[in-house]
Amino acid sequence: MFKNLKLRQKFTVLLLVILVVGLSVSGLALSALLRQNAINEIASRALTLIDTMTSVREYTITQITPELSDKLEEKFLPQTVSAYSAREVFEILRKRPEYREFFYKEAAVNPTNLRDKADSFETKIFERFIKEKNLKEVRGFRSLPGGDVFYIARPLAIKQESCLQCHSNPEAAPKTMIERFGATGGFGWNLNDIVAAQIVSLPASKVIEKAHQSSFLIVGIVSAVFIAVIFLVNLFLQREVILPLKRITRVAEEVSTGHLEVDFDQISNDEIGNLAKAFKRMKLSLEMAMKRIRRTHGGNTGGIGET
Repeated sequence: MFKNLKLRQKFTVLLLVILVVGLSVSGLALSALLRQNAINEIASRALTLIDTMTSVREYTITQITPELSDKLEEKFLPQTVSAYSAREVFEILRKRPEYREFFYKEAAVNPTNLRDKADSFETKIFERFIKEKNLKEVRGFRSLPGGDVFYIARPLAIKQESCLQCHSNPEAAPKTMIERFGATGGFGWNLNDIVAAQIVSLPASKVIEKAHQSSFLIVGIVSAVFIAVIFLVNLFLQREVILPLKRITRVAEEVSTGHLEVDFDQISNDEIGNLAKAFKRMKLSLEMAMKRIRRTHGGNTGGIGET
């Protein structure tokens, strides 16, 4: 069937096959690349959030807690707890549409507040930070009943001695804190100990959705460009190849029927022009051969008449 197609149709089919095969072959690589780019972009935002929460914690420890420490014996004030401040600020931040899908947790094996208790998956991350002292970041995907999530985690260490006033041992902690949270969790900490893993997460579908959006956009642009190329190639083929070939074919057919007055026009110096030049030489050779035949035929006729 391909042999029965015209030249322009063959070129169109060939270019369409190249487009389909090219997009198919590069689709997997493009998808993986865009997925990784989406992960890197979201991870960058997540790390910014972790840095922001770390700054909130430091502000609370250095400027809020010292001002309210005298009142802790009378009444426990959660605003003096850096983890509380970080969580509250993050919840305010989540009210903005661009951060609504993000979640923040300071997962600890030995937390003061049970809401920060690490699950089995988070405990493994925490233990990695304990064992691998140079490990500064962990990222990946995990499965939850509500769907897969992408997470990024960093170790959280005790950097200020003021934190030990509440977390060294129950005897040193404010009584109002003990009354609220008990004397079992959040104690025995030392300076520079890693006590939790700061984890920011969001649904994995958001990462995949972002990658797919980029994929569709790029594939759409490439397809549009390639379709424009097919149109331009067909236009060029029509003007520079097909129409000249049709003219040469038409002239050749007229010459073959004896109309030697027509001529092959050489309108270019490319292969089509060389073809027209070759046909023109062939026509001249044919005219010379026809003249010789006429002369020969005329001479023989004269001799026969005299006889």
